[in-house]
Amino acid sequence: MGEQMDLNRKRVDLVAKFKEANADFAAAEYGMLEATYREGALSKKMKRLMSLAVALRAGCKNCILAQTQYALDCGASREEILETIQVVVAMSGTTGIAEGLRVIEFLDELGKL
Repeated sequence: MGEQMDLNRKRVDLVAKFKEANADFAAAEYGMLEATYREGALSKKMKRLMSLAVALRAGCKNCILAQTQYALDCGASREEILETIQVVVAMSGTTGIAEGLRVIEFLDELGKL
């Protein structure tokens, strides 16, 4: 297994533990997230690509991995994810490239690059 895939698996496990330890809070928080990512004027896929861009700009490795996986789960193509990274680079410069490399590695580990 690759490094990014291991980090993502650990993230998923820790989120489950967080939800179990904080059931009431998690129900409220994840209820809000569920409402946010419903199909609407923007598709779920578009919302996840937007979230990936925000995660890349914030430099949050857990968020980057989660939003990459969610975007893929919503049907985002390799090209759409790469163009999302391009937008981040256009807005952020080389820090966008630096954070985008985590996505490149993750896609490579998943066999999607």
